[in-house]
Amino acid sequence: MGFTKYTTQAEKMAVRINEGIRVKEVRVIGSAGENLGVLSLQEALTQARAAGLDLIEVSAQANPPVCRISDYGKFKYDQRKKEKEVKARSAGPQETKEAQVKIGTSENDMRIKANKIAEWLKEGNRVKIDLFLWGRYKYMEFEFLKERLERFLAIIAESYKIADEIKKSPKGLSVVIERDVAKKPSAKALRPLPAPETV
Repeated sequence: MGFTKYTTQAEKMAVRINEGIRVKEVRVIGSAGENLGVLSLQEALTQARAAGLDLIEVSAQANPPVCRISDYGKFKYDQRKKEKEVKARSAGPQETKEAQVKIGTSENDMRIKANKIAEWLKEGNRVKIDLFLWGRYKYMEFEFLKERLERFLAIIAESYKIADEIKKSPKGLSVVIERDVAKKPSAKALRPLPAPETV
């Protein structure tokens, strides 16, 4: 328990554990998450040692400071994992890729484009998809054109969420999607093109 030769000075300063805690009383959370109440520092240290664990100060600003009885190595691992998750969320997508489809594009070409978009999503990129319109297609009803774009979205195998709803654009219609990490990928790319559906 306590600091080891591998514990850096920065870690000692950032998180106080065991004898490094400099207060008389602490509010203690047990190893199973139970609230053990306010204990003297010595009593809290005794309980931690009896469990073969460390007393870790998790909230120095509280009055009295809050400490948890836990394994310091596991605590560091959990903290680093949380930091990585926060960093990944704050970093956001790497960049916005662009793809273009047309009314009348063959099913095979649509599959190829859908699979490429799935790869971009897996890499963490946003994808802007344009339904390119020309000639008489520019004057068709919005709902009909939206339905055509939704049919294409339905065959993208990687799970995604709509970042920017389908709307008119200089090229025709456009939509921006990004990976939805909360959902598992489906096998949509292996099925025949579905009937129009609302995303």
